[in-house]
Amino acid sequence: MEYKTINIKTPLTDEAAAGLRIGDRVRISGVIYTARDAAHKRLVELLDRGERLPFDLGGQIIYYVGPTPARPGEVIGSAGPTTSYRMDAYAPRMLEAGLKGMIGKGARSEEVVRAMIERRAVYFAAIGGAGALIARSIKEATVIAFDDLGAEAVRRFVVEDFPAVVANDIYGGDLYKEGYKKYAAVEPNSD
Repeated sequence: MEYKTINIKTPLTDEAAAGLRIGDRVRISGVIYTARDAAHKRLVELLDRGERLPFDLGGQIIYYVGPTPARPGEVIGSAGPTTSYRMDAYAPRMLEAGLKGMIGKGARSEEVVRAMIERRAVYFAAIGGAGALIARSIKEATVIAFDDLGAEAVRRFVVEDFPAVVANDIYGGDLYKEGYKKYAAVEPNSD
Protein backbone atom coordinates (compact mmCIF):
# COMPACT_ATOMS: atom_id res chain seq x y z
CA MET A 1 0.00 0.00 0.00
CA GLU A 2 1.34 3.40 -0.97
CA TYR A 3 0.70 6.30 1.39
CA LYS A 4 0.39 9.90 0.30
CA THR A 5 1.23 13.16 1.99
CA ILE A 6 -1.77 15.49 1.80
CA ASN A 7 -2.11 19.15 2.75
CA ILE A 8 -5.44 19.89 4.46
CA LYS A 9 -7.04 23.27 5.10
CA THR A 10 -9.67 23.60 7.81
CA PRO A 11 -12.59 23.40 8.12
CA LEU A 12 -12.53 19.80 6.90
CA THR A 13 -14.97 19.21 4.05
CA ASP A 14 -16.71 16.00 2.98
CA GLU A 15 -14.65 16.07 -0.20
CA ALA A 16 -11.36 16.37 1.69
CA ALA A 17 -12.36 13.56 4.08
CA ALA A 18 -13.30 11.35 1.11
CA GLY A 19 -9.77 11.71 -0.29
CA LEU A 20 -8.08 10.41 2.86
CA ARG A 21 -7.10 6.80 3.50
CA ILE A 22 -5.49 5.19 6.52
CA GLY A 23 -1.76 5.63 6.55
CA ASP A 24 -1.83 8.89 4.62
CA ARG A 25 0.35 11.56 6.18
CA VAL A 26 -1.34 14.93 6.50
CA ARG A 27 -0.23 18.48 7.14
CA ILE A 28 -3.14 20.44 8.59
CA SER A 29 -3.32 24.24 8.29
CA GLY A 30 -5.99 26.60 9.55
CA VAL A 31 -7.98 26.58 12.78
CA ILE A 32 -8.33 23.56 15.04
CA TYR A 33 -9.77 23.39 18.55
CA THR A 34 -8.55 21.61 21.65
CA ALA A 35 -10.52 19.66 24.22
CA ARG A 36 -9.89 16.78 26.58
CA ASP A 37 -12.32 14.68 28.61
CA ALA A 38 -13.44 17.33 31.15
CA ALA A 39 -14.13 19.81 28.34
CA HIS A 40 -15.87 17.13 26.25
CA LYS A 41 -18.18 16.35 29.16
CA ARG A 42 -19.17 20.03 29.36
CA LEU A 43 -19.57 20.37 25.60
CA VAL A 44 -21.87 17.33 25.42
CA GLU A 45 -23.89 18.64 28.38
CA LEU A 46 -24.37 21.93 26.48
CA LEU A 47 -25.46 20.01 23.37
CA ASP A 48 -27.88 17.87 25.37
CA ARG A 49 -29.45 20.99 26.91
CA GLY A 50 -29.77 22.59 23.48
CA GLU A 51 -27.39 25.40 24.43
CA ARG A 52 -24.88 27.08 22.18
CA LEU A 53 -21.32 25.77 22.11
CA PRO A 54 -18.31 28.09 22.38
CA PHE A 55 -17.54 27.31 18.70
CA ASP A 56 -19.45 25.82 15.79
CA LEU A 57 -18.56 22.13 15.44
CA GLY A 58 -19.45 22.02 11.74
CA GLY A 59 -16.43 20.76 9.79
CA GLN A 60 -14.08 21.30 12.71
CA ILE A 61 -11.18 19.23 14.00
CA ILE A 62 -10.58 18.79 17.73
CA TYR A 63 -7.10 18.01 19.01
CA TYR A 64 -7.01 16.03 22.24
CA VAL A 65 -4.28 17.95 24.07
CA GLY A 66 -3.56 19.68 27.36
CA PRO A 67 -0.59 21.87 26.44
CA THR A 68 2.01 23.04 28.90
CA PRO A 69 2.34 26.78 29.55
CA ALA A 70 4.24 28.81 26.99
CA ARG A 71 7.72 30.07 27.81
CA PRO A 72 8.27 33.80 27.30
CA GLY A 73 8.15 34.63 23.60
CA GLU A 74 6.49 31.33 22.62
CA VAL A 75 2.89 30.70 21.52
CA ILE A 76 2.42 27.48 23.49
CA GLY A 77 4.43 24.96 25.47
CA SER A 78 4.70 21.29 24.65
CA ALA A 79 1.50 20.13 22.91
CA GLY A 80 1.58 16.35 22.59
CA PRO A 81 -1.58 14.27 22.04
CA THR A 82 -3.68 12.75 24.80
CA THR A 83 -4.87 9.15 24.68
CA SER A 84 -8.09 9.27 22.68
CA TYR A 85 -10.13 6.52 24.32
CA ARG A 86 -10.81 8.98 27.16
CA MET A 87 -13.04 10.91 24.72
CA ASP A 88 -14.79 7.84 23.27
CA ALA A 89 -17.86 8.27 25.49
CA TYR A 90 -18.40 11.74 24.01
CA ALA A 91 -17.16 11.42 20.43
CA PRO A 92 -20.35 9.99 18.82
CA ARG A 93 -22.42 12.90 20.17
CA MET A 94 -19.82 15.42 18.99
CA LEU A 95 -19.75 13.81 15.53
CA GLU A 96 -23.54 13.94 15.40
CA ALA A 97 -23.30 17.70 16.05
CA GLY A 98 -20.98 18.20 13.06
CA LEU A 99 -17.43 17.47 14.24
CA LYS A 100 -15.45 16.25 11.22
CA GLY A 101 -12.06 15.27 12.60
CA MET A 102 -10.25 14.33 15.78
CA ILE A 103 -6.53 14.20 16.57
CA GLY A 104 -5.07 12.10 19.37
CA LYS A 105 -3.15 8.93 20.04
CA GLY A 106 -4.27 5.32 20.34
CA ALA A 107 -7.09 3.26 18.87
CA ARG A 108 -10.78 4.21 19.05
CA SER A 109 -13.73 2.11 20.22
CA GLU A 110 -15.97 0.28 17.76
CA GLU A 111 -18.79 2.71 18.61
CA VAL A 112 -16.64 5.70 17.66
CA VAL A 113 -15.45 3.98 14.46
CA ARG A 114 -19.07 3.30 13.45
CA ALA A 115 -19.99 6.93 14.19
CA MET A 116 -17.07 8.16 12.05
CA ILE A 117 -18.22 6.02 9.12
CA GLU A 118 -21.82 7.19 9.52
CA ARG A 119 -20.84 10.87 9.82
CA ARG A 120 -17.98 10.72 7.28
CA ALA A 121 -15.43 11.87 9.83
CA VAL A 122 -11.72 11.12 10.22
CA TYR A 123 -9.43 10.33 13.12
CA PHE A 124 -5.83 11.48 12.88
CA ALA A 125 -3.01 10.12 15.02
CA ALA A 126 -0.34 12.49 16.26
CA ILE A 127 2.98 11.24 17.56
CA GLY A 128 3.10 10.82 21.31
CA GLY A 129 6.28 12.18 22.87
CA ALA A 130 6.70 14.78 20.13
CA GLY A 131 4.86 17.61 21.88
CA ALA A 132 7.71 20.12 21.53
CA LEU A 133 7.98 19.43 17.81
CA ILE A 134 4.20 19.57 17.29
CA ALA A 135 4.10 22.92 19.14
CA ARG A 136 6.19 24.44 16.34
CA SER A 137 3.20 24.12 13.99
CA ILE A 138 0.96 26.10 16.37
CA LYS A 139 1.07 29.77 15.39
CA GLU A 140 -1.66 31.14 17.70
CA ALA A 141 -3.33 29.75 20.82
CA THR A 142 -6.32 31.38 22.52
CA VAL A 143 -8.47 30.03 25.37
CA ILE A 144 -12.09 30.31 24.25
CA ALA A 145 -13.98 28.32 26.93
CA PHE A 146 -13.74 26.66 30.33
CA ASP A 147 -10.70 28.63 31.50
CA ASP A 148 -11.19 27.06 34.95
CA LEU A 149 -9.95 23.75 33.48
CA GLY A 150 -6.43 25.13 33.11
CA ALA A 151 -4.45 23.06 30.60
CA GLU A 152 -7.69 21.30 29.62
CA ALA A 153 -9.54 24.51 28.69
CA VAL A 154 -10.88 24.70 25.14
CA ARG A 155 -8.42 26.54 22.92
CA ARG A 156 -8.50 27.83 19.38
CA PHE A 157 -5.24 27.01 17.63
CA VAL A 158 -4.13 28.45 14.34
CA VAL A 159 -1.83 25.81 12.89
CA GLU A 160 0.46 25.55 9.91
CA ASP A 161 1.53 22.14 8.60
CA PHE A 162 0.41 20.32 11.75
CA PRO A 163 1.73 16.74 11.24
CA ALA A 164 -0.55 13.71 11.66
CA VAL A 165 -1.41 10.35 10.10
CA VAL A 166 -4.88 9.15 9.09
CA ALA A 167 -5.66 6.38 11.60
CA ASN A 168 -9.38 5.93 10.76
CA ASP A 169 -10.95 6.95 7.48
CA ILE A 170 -14.58 7.36 6.39
CA TYR A 171 -14.52 3.92 4.74
CA GLY A 172 -13.94 1.98 7.95
CA GLY A 173 -10.19 1.67 7.47
CA ASP A 174 -8.37 1.30 10.79
CA LEU A 175 -4.60 1.75 10.81
CA TYR A 176 -4.30 0.21 14.28
CA LYS A 177 -6.08 -2.99 13.22
CA GLU A 178 -4.03 -3.16 10.02
CA GLY A 179 -0.84 -2.74 12.03
CA TYR A 180 -1.83 -5.54 14.40
CA LYS A 181 -2.58 -7.84 11.46
CA LYS A 182 0.78 -7.13 9.83
CA TYR A 183 2.63 -7.64 13.11
CA ALA A 184 0.84 -10.94 13.78
CA ALA A 185 1.72 -12.19 10.27
CA VAL A 186 5.48 -11.73 10.82
CA GLU A 187 7.26 -14.99 11.47
CA PRO A 188 9.58 -14.93 14.48
CA ASN A 189 13.29 -15.03 13.72
CA SER A 190 14.47 -18.63 14.07
CA ASP A 191 18.17 -17.79 14.60
